[in-house]
Amino acid sequence: MDRRIKAVGARNAYFPLFIPKAHLEREAEHVEGFSPELAVVTIAGGKTLDEPIVVRPTSETIIGQYMAKWVQSHRDLPLLLNQWANVVRWELRPRLFLRTSEFLWQEGHTAHASAADASAYAARILYDVYADFMINVLAIPVQVGRKSAAERFAGAVNTLTCEAMTRDGKALQMGTSHELGQNFARAFDINYLTPSGQRHLAWTTSWGTSTRMVGGLIMVHGDDDGLRVPPILAPVQVVVIAVKAEVLAAAASVVADLQAVGIRAELDERVDVAFGRRAVDWELKGVPVRIELGPRDLAAGSAMCVSRVLGTKTPVPLGQLVVAVEKELKSCQDALLAQALAERDARTVDVATVGEAVEAMTVGWARIPTSKMGEDGERLLAESAVTVRCLQDAHGGVPASESQPDMYALLARAY
Repeated sequence: MDRRIKAVGARNAYFPLFIPKAHLEREAEHVEGFSPELAVVTIAGGKTLDEPIVVRPTSETIIGQYMAKWVQSHRDLPLLLNQWANVVRWELRPRLFLRTSEFLWQEGHTAHASAADASAYAARILYDVYADFMINVLAIPVQVGRKSAAERFAGAVNTLTCEAMTRDGKALQMGTSHELGQNFARAFDINYLTPSGQRHLAWTTSWGTSTRMVGGLIMVHGDDDGLRVPPILAPVQVVVIAVKAEVLAAAASVVADLQAVGIRAELDERVDVAFGRRAVDWELKGVPVRIELGPRDLAAGSAMCVSRVLGTKTPVPLGQLVVAVEKELKSCQDALLAQALAERDARTVDVATVGEAVEAMTVGWARIPTSKMGEDGERLLAESAVTVRCLQDAHGGVPASESQPDMYALLARAY
């Protein structure tokens, strides 16, 4: 993710954890949206503070203050920043990875000379950074679209989103990219001198993903045997298990051969622990490929190659093991994406009424023309805990505007 963020021009920075409450209040819609979740410090150093300090729920306001100082001329734009940080949002009902009071994330903040440039950059983040990472690394197929006015980020004029389906048919918002218009630029006086000598307000964006992606990985790919980790992402792609002490040297040689071609391989040399117990341990951890090597395998000049994703066990000659493992890792990556995509598509139905949409929630997601929802459709859906995850055009892409005709709403119950 960090490599992708840098590839689109953003530079990493770091900003303060504590934000004066007055900063948040400068953008009224923003503070109203976050007010129920704020953690506020009123006492520090044994004394009551003159002004309360907020533990950052997000950093638009503190970064906006600095952008106002750093942006003076059109030559300073675009200003593209990102920070990896912890934030705090006081959750009433925490869920591990998905909604915790403190979580880790990256948050990007940018300033631009035009609305068109800000809009294009927000879309680039959505597609080239987020969706690309989620699909091609996490192997999680995501639906992209615009948030409805009721669901978009507080203070934004447009929110773009990546939505994933978990194994129980619910939706999980995996990442969002926001066009903030000139709202924050106006609140913090982020303006620049044009080539003609005029002062104009900048247009800003913000965008973020968090440890929620870890939850997504578990809930999209996990099965009754534990984790299934995509090989591209897996810290250990292959584990080589030495069944008996007499094959330890040969097993170590296999690990060395795999590491020599860039495969992240690890040796399990715990021969004092039962083989079955060790095999189960690695299955629970979701290591994509397991190589089992025992005395009889070594005598036959082969090893057993076990796929965590495909569930296959194949004897492979030792001389062909590296090539076989490389192919197996690619097969595992492709299979995880294909399985998740097939599951999502099979559990997404087209409906024509709000009532049909609510019934469809027993299956998974529903897709309805926005013209069929009516003005009260979103409110009626909310009464059944169903939300509009995003708005899409007829081809499943991001609509050019929220008033575009022939749009569809993707509906689901969500985490």
